Formats: sequence, C-alpha cells, structure tokens
Amino acid sequence: MQVTRRGVLVGVAAAGGLAALYTLAPRDYAIPLDPADGETAFDAWIKIATDGMVTVAVPQLEMGQGVTTLIPQVVAMELGADWRQIAVQAAPVSGAYANTVLAAEWAPLWMPVAGGLAEDADDFLVRRFAGRERFTATANGTSLAAYEQPCRDAAASVRALLCMAAADRWGVDWEECRTENGFVIHDAERLRFGDLAEEAAGFVPPDPPPVFSKPPADTPAVPSGPGFGEETNAWPRLDLPAKVDGTWQFAGDVRLPGLVYAAIKHGPLDKAELTAFNRSAAADMRGVVGIVEGKRWLAAVAETSWLAERAVEAMSPRFSVMRLVDSEAIAVALSDAELNGTGTVVATRGQGAEGFGKTDLALRYEIAPALHGQIEPTTATAWYRDGTLELWLASQAPEQARRAAAKAAGVALEDTILYPMPAGGSFDRRLEHGHAIEAAVIAREIGRPVQLTWSRFQEHLAGYPRTPASLLLSARHGDEGTITKLKMRASLPATAREFGERLFGNATSWSAIENTAGEADPMALAGAMPPYAIPDVSITHVPAAIDLPTARMRGNAHGYTCFAIESFIDELARRHDRDPLSYRMALLGQDLRLAECMQRASRLAAWDGGSAGSGQGLACHVIGGARIAAIANAQPGEGGVRVKSIHAAVDIGRVVNRDIARQQLEGGLVFGIGLAVGCSTDYRDGLPTSQRLGDLNLPTLADSPEITVDFVDSTLPPADPGEIGVAVAAPAIANALFSATGLRLRRLPLLSAGL
Repeated sequence: MQVTRRGVLVGVAAAGGLAALYTLAPRDYAIPLDPADGETAFDAWIKIATDGMVTVAVPQLEMGQGVTTLIPQVVAMELGADWRQIAVQAAPVSGAYANTVLAAEWAPLWMPVAGGLAEDADDFLVRRFAGRERFTATANGTSLAAYEQPCRDAAASVRALLCMAAADRWGVDWEECRTENGFVIHDAERLRFGDLAEEAAGFVPPDPPPVFSKPPADTPAVPSGPGFGEETNAWPRLDLPAKVDGTWQFAGDVRLPGLVYAAIKHGPLDKAELTAFNRSAAADMRGVVGIVEGKRWLAAVAETSWLAERAVEAMSPRFSVMRLVDSEAIAVALSDAELNGTGTVVATRGQGAEGFGKTDLALRYEIAPALHGQIEPTTATAWYRDGTLELWLASQAPEQARRAAAKAAGVALEDTILYPMPAGGSFDRRLEHGHAIEAAVIAREIGRPVQLTWSRFQEHLAGYPRTPASLLLSARHGDEGTITKLKMRASLPATAREFGERLFGNATSWSAIENTAGEADPMALAGAMPPYAIPDVSITHVPAAIDLPTARMRGNAHGYTCFAIESFIDELARRHDRDPLSYRMALLGQDLRLAECMQRASRLAAWDGGSAGSGQGLACHVIGGARIAAIANAQPGEGGVRVKSIHAAVDIGRVVNRDIARQQLEGGLVFGIGLAVGCSTDYRDGLPTSQRLGDLNLPTLADSPEITVDFVDSTLPPADPGEIGVAVAAPAIANALFSATGLRLRRLPLLSAGL
C-alpha cells in the first residue's frame, strides 16, 4: 500500500506513534488520545471500541455553549455513527488541536509589532505559533470555524477505513459501501463499526479525505406526532443527562486522596503587597493544615473549606498599596482623555473625518465597569508530588494556564499536567489564570492535594472587569436626518492589548497596563463601524490611563459599541420624526441579510413604528458572518417599567445544531439584559463596592422576558450565535424605555435599581 501523509496521520494512531499534522507547519505530534483496552484510536479525534462506542476528542472548553455536542455531531454526521453510541473525551493539551482561526484573530496580541503578517488561519506564522504554543483557546465563537473541517476530514478518513475493512471481508470495492447508524452496509450485508475498527486501522485512507459534498446542517424541528405540538431533536445535547442528575464533574467536584481546602485573600487593586497578618489567630485552629504567604495574597489551608475561610479571615492580612483604584479617578481619566488626549484613527470608511465641518448632533455614551457574574466560583485543584505538578481546572486557554502555573511553582513544563475540566459558566472569565498560579504554589508548599476556591468577594476583587469607556458620537446629516458623516471618539484603555500581555506574556496586571499605556487598540473598538451605508465614518481610539486592570467579557467590545451606535441611530430617527425601523432600512444600503432580519423581527413583534408610549425598541448588529435584529417591548408595571418580551431575527449562516443555536441566542440576550440593568461595580480605596452576587442586580427568572428567536435559513458558513445577542440587548432595551417613558438613558447599566 502506498503511504501518504494522511496515511501516516491515521495509520499509526493505533500503534501509539506520531501524527504528522499536515494542516500546520511540518511537525510531528505524539498521538494525544490514549486508547483503553478494546479501543482503537484513529488520529487525534476518534476512538472506536469493540462495542461500537465512538469517542470524540473535544479540545474546547465546555462552558455551557454546547461544544461537547457540536463537535461530536459533526463527526457523527460525517462518519455515519449512531448518536446513541457517541461519547466525549476532553482532549489533552496538544499542538494537534491548534486553534489557528483564533490565533489569526488574536495575532495583534501575540505578535503586536507585526500582527498584519498573520491575518489568516492558513498563514505560516499563524500555523507555526498555534502548533508550537499548543494554542487551543476557546473564545470568539471560533469552535466550528476552527474544528469543523479537521473533524470532517478525520471522520471521512475513518469512514473510508471502516469501509475498506468491510469491503476486504466481502470482496467488493470499498467505494460501494456506505455507513449508517454505526454500521458499514453493502446491499444486504452489514457490519458494526466495533467489529471492524482494529482491522480498519491497518488500511491507508484516500488523500484527500472523501468528505460528503453536503456539510453538516440541522433542519428545522418538526412536530413529533399529530396534535402533540412537540418537536423532535435529532442531536440532543450529550452533556444534558449528566448535568440534570448531578454527575457532570466540574473543577469543584474533584476529590483526591488526602485533599485539603484553601481559602485566599488578595490585596486591594492594584499592585498590593502582603505586609503583615496574625498567624497565631489561625495556627491553633483544629483542622488548619497550613498557611501560605504569597507576595500579594495570603491563603489558609484546612480540612474543610469552611474552616479555611474562617482561618484566613481571622488572620486579618494587611497590605501596602502603591496605587488604589478609585471610580472617581477613573471618571476623571476618561474625561481628560476625551478632552485632551491624542487619538488614533483605528477604522475609516470613505473620507473618514476629513472635511467633517460643523457637527449637527453630538452625544456621549458612558460605560461602567462590568463584572462577569458567573455563578460557578473560581476553583482549581493542584497536587505536587515527586517533582510533578498536576492541575484540575476549567480554562479557556489551558496551555497558557499550564505554563504560568509551572513557572510560578518552579516546576518543569514537561512535569506539569493539566486535566481540562468544564465550566458552569465563563463569559471569558476563564481566559485568566491567576487561580491556577495560586493553587500550584499552595500545593507545592503544603505537599498535599489542595483545592482552592475564591469567595465571591475575592472573585469581584481579583477578577478583572470589562473596561469602562466614554464614547462620543458626532454626525452630519441632511434635512430628513439621513447621516452623511459619522465619527466616534472613544476614550478607554487599550484593554485587548492589556489582556494579551497577561495571556501571552504572563505579565502582571500593572505591568500589562504600563506596557500598553498610550497604545491604540482596534480590538477594543470592535463593532464600532456601523452596519449602515454611511458614506464617511471615522473611529478614533483615545487611550485613557486608568489603574483598573480590565479583561474580556462575553460580547466584548460589541457590548458597548453597539449600545452607543444603536442608541445614537435611534435618537437621530426620533429627532426627525422618523420610524426607527424605516430609518434604519433607508440607511442600510446593500446588506440584504440584515434587511431580512429587520423585516422578520418587525413581523414577530408586530412593530407599530415605535411611537411614543408603544414601549417598543429596535436594535441591529453585525458580528462577522452573523446578523441580528431585535425588538424589545417595555411596559409600565408594578415596581416600574419592565421588559416583557424580546423578538429577534437572526442570520447565522448554516445552522449545525438548531437547539444549541437557540439556547446560545436566548442566553446571550439574557446576559445582555444583565449588562443593561446590572453587573456593574464602583471602586473605592481599591475595593469593589459590589461584594456579593446579589449586589450585581442580575436578572432573575421572573425578570427574564419572553424571548422569540427566528432563524433565517442559509447555506453560508456557520457563524457564532453566542455573542451577537449580548450586543443588541442593551440598546434595544434603552430604545424601548425611551418609547415607553420618554426617558433617554445613555449610560450602562441603564437603571441601578433594575427594570
């Protein structure tokens, strides 16, 4: 048999050899899947057991978005497997699973000097970086874009191998065979995958892989029976049963022999140093195992988490601080940057701001710092023994967390093992890895397996928020309000670059701030370019020097740029007595996909023109290949004005799993509601004023409106549904509140007391 590069990739997997990853720079990777007895491993993605169970490796963090269903579904559809026999394995950290799509999007962060040389996932520099750094980060909704084709290639190759093994037994051409529900079929003959797997690994698959011409897609659900009104779902979530019965394991569920528990106290923001504490207050407590001093934190370790929390509290640690974060100082810095700062144009259309002339309308929109508000506490388990460090934690960037922990604990990287755990919710919070560093250091000092859990106050203190910002929008327009020129002057820190310094440079929070001071950051203003055909647009970033470390959050910059743009558009429409829907349609230009979304949303919501008192508010947005139009309905009720419903029409291209897409869109809208009414905090003397989860004014089930989502059928490449709902929720609600009350709110969160 002729051996091809593809053959090397698949054929040696069963023998535990090396996989030549042909999609990256030429390099060999050890086969990351370790087959158990009775299993045959095919490349980095698929194992098949003798009982027919097909195990699919998933290199992305499951944090509620359903990636442990999406990736196996792609494999199952291409392989012809039985969905009831699909299992999932969290993939170990390996260059074989490099996320080149995200690496290309984040090239300005890991290669800030020449990021323009690595703008495409197929660029050599991107492939080399992602493979060498084992970059498998979960972010920006890139899971399908990065892994759908490799999974289809792998599944198609395994399908061909199974057919070859069956055809060899039957004495027929393998191309005459097909797969269905876990069987290889030829006329009346059929054989189970499990009966063929071991033989199949000895064949060489065709190169290129024989993928089906029709890509994976989920058809609209249909009634399961006459009169029942129930819908069938051909691809139910694989993680759902375990989450319902409580057997789904999170980082806080890890139990090891001799496990002890750690509680921690951090110093005020930012750059605090531990100076004193009352050791004797905890040393004599029965059940206290040890006390560990970090340079900027203090931890107590005990037999129970409750006792550890009592012990660290009793020691009353004190810190010296070189600078204290304060909300008033942040507001002054943003205002000073807006008035006096030197800005950099980060995006233009047409002539930009050239010849702008006299402004017809200028409005400012303010964004307060927003906390992630994830319900699952920050948790990491670490075990240091015999020179080896083992970590159990949820991480959106596992290799970067592993490297940081190894360096902090003084352990060789090759002796550091990270076991990826799912997250109950992340919203990009798990892109940070401070807890991994702390758990590693504590475990090294204690000499026993340690589970570190941050209290909610420590989460709000040491977990960095989404950036505050001040966005000034100015426009020139004609007599009927048609915009001819638009410019945005945005004052905020270089928040994306700051995050990149921490993730890729392992910089401290204050070093990241100092290293990016005064830098323009286009990623910090993603989504600022409006989707409307305004001839001349200019987007300027004015770097603001604030001492508050800032981080990524679900929706990221789109969460505040869309709020400013869509609120501004709405204000212009109403100042000229224009229907906000028809006004937007007139501005839209050639984006027929967004026009379709607007028309569908208006039909769903029975749009009446958004007239005064109607309580209807519209917002639209575009993120990559995804488009959305949403109409919120706000009505006066007991305790004030409440959002009763949100109707959204969405075009996310080809829908791979309709159920998950709907869940993500609904979840994104609810998360956006949280950002609209809460999730915020002030800072005084380096401490957050919102110290408990209840302080964040998060929407409860009773606060959540009725949500209707309509998908536009499309054959375009799939786009992420998880972020775009976040972007439109706040402006749709703000516009609805104006329609209901005549009150225009230009600051997020909109109402400190909720809706």
